[in-house]
Amino acid sequence: MRPIAPLRLRPLTPVGNPPLAARLICAVAALLPSCFIVAANVDQTAFEPSWRPPAYGAVRQQVLDWAESAELPQEDVDAISAQWPADEPTDGGPAALLDRAAQSFAAGHPQAAELVERCAAAYRGPAAPDARWLAGPGIPPLVRANLRLFYARWLAQYGLYDEVLDQLADLRPADVVDPAALLFYQMAAYQQLVQPEQARAALAQLMENEAALPRRFLEVAQLVERDLSALEDESLDHIARRMRDIRRRLDYGRAGPQVQAVEQGVLESLDKKIEELQKQQQQQQSAAAASGGSSQASRPMEDSRPADLKAPMKVDQRDIGRQSGWGDLPPKQREQALQQIGREFPAHYRELIEDYFRELANEQPPAAAAPPSSP
Repeated sequence: MRPIAPLRLRPLTPVGNPPLAARLICAVAALLPSCFIVAANVDQTAFEPSWRPPAYGAVRQQVLDWAESAELPQEDVDAISAQWPADEPTDGGPAALLDRAAQSFAAGHPQAAELVERCAAAYRGPAAPDARWLAGPGIPPLVRANLRLFYARWLAQYGLYDEVLDQLADLRPADVVDPAALLFYQMAAYQQLVQPEQARAALAQLMENEAALPRRFLEVAQLVERDLSALEDESLDHIARRMRDIRRRLDYGRAGPQVQAVEQGVLESLDKKIEELQKQQQQQQSAAAASGGSSQASRPMEDSRPADLKAPMKVDQRDIGRQSGWGDLPPKQREQALQQIGREFPAHYRELIEDYFRELANEQPPAAAAPPSSP
């Protein structure tokens, strides 16, 4: 029988860190005993990421083909062509590619021009720019997908995460010229809207191709990864985040059925948490009763009665002198002490101390000891 070849894992990219999935598999393989490694040579394509940034030349050709097929005036076609030189620009990266595509679509479509202009200004609310026309049947897929991403990127800058998902939820990396931005803003919106499962899915797909991520995307994604790893569903942290999300929505003037549904979910989670705590308390009390303990043992001593003294009442004897009135205080200081006791302790303690002072006052001096007889 032919011996089984050892498992070999190789990074996909010639420089930089290997993809996250490859690093995880390498770490798991290093922990397993050799007897568990039964796979033959693993094809390198098994670690191919599900997305890659498109080449500049391919995007340029797509945009120019659209301009030709859209039957635009020749001056508009020339203006679009001027935005796409044959040689790839050296600055900007994928974000600049998306900006250039949006500007090209704006040159050939009045509604696209209005949307691009609105996204160049600050958000003034309460309503966001209307982009429902992008769903129309006459909009080419290339224009629709990339303008939705361009618009969603602007929405995310102002915390309008519900609107971000309205634009991006059904888009795929292959639909846009900047797939890293698509996955990043999907992840950010899901995380801010406290939808951890969807956020983890977008994060995992984003991190498949770390080498292609801008540094700002990579650092934020790593922070989100740590944040999501510590988040448990229906925990107090999870509920608190949803409450903060409600406040964010209300700050933007959102008070419709969507935010009401989130509020109802928070109330249900709080009711569930309270019920769990009550059950835990009942179980603890039942366990204490079954073990012979008393429910009063966990209660503090009530102030309305003195504590029962059950000690053997044996103390070390000390010489406190033989003169009567050793514990007396001057009348003024005694009254101050009684007033202080009355303020800080229950009333029955004052009565006990007054009785003590009365006993001291009525105490008779002891008989003088007879002098010793002379020898």
